[in-house]
Amino acid sequence: MTGFAHAVVSRTERFSGRVFSVVTDRVTMPGGGAADRDYLRHVGSVGVVALDGEERVVLINQYRHAVGGRLWELPAGLRDVQGEDLAVGALRELAEEADLRAGRVDLLVDLHTSPGMTNEQIRIFLARDLSPVPGAERNDRTDEEADIEVRWVPLSDAVAMVFAGEITNAAAVVGVLAAARARDLGWAPLRATDTPTPA
Repeated sequence: MTGFAHAVVSRTERFSGRVFSVVTDRVTMPGGGAADRDYLRHVGSVGVVALDGEERVVLINQYRHAVGGRLWELPAGLRDVQGEDLAVGALRELAEEADLRAGRVDLLVDLHTSPGMTNEQIRIFLARDLSPVPGAERNDRTDEEADIEVRWVPLSDAVAMVFAGEITNAAAVVGVLAAARARDLGWAPLRATDTPTPA
């Protein structure tokens, strides 16, 4: 680590939306001078690996327009509720997308989804001691979520799906593999849910 501080000299916003903005930063470089860097500034996300007593994980299958098809994913969503605790947000997504509650939540892994083009971070939690959300309290799903398919998959089968190219969503790949490794280590790598997020 050289310790060079990359300073932002200027910033130009190209687009601003609800979820992300597109900016061009002029950044000082260690070789001298400065260079332009275009990237997405993202609100951030949370996700959850929900694991039942039989070591089955909940996967959801939904349409993603950017890739023009359906993907197997973890229950996940945006950090778009001001001041909401990240674990609480992940459990909200679990309830909304998979109709599940959790009695135990641990921090599993942090991920920069694609640092060459976005500052998006996703924090993935492990949820256990699961129970169904009562029917009267279930979320009314709309848009892409209206036809979500929810499937229980043995964790070892989900790992196989990753290596077979059947799970390609970055957060799902990382979450499934991290959960399998943490299980193999007796859950020792799990962290407290209030662990500070990476810089």
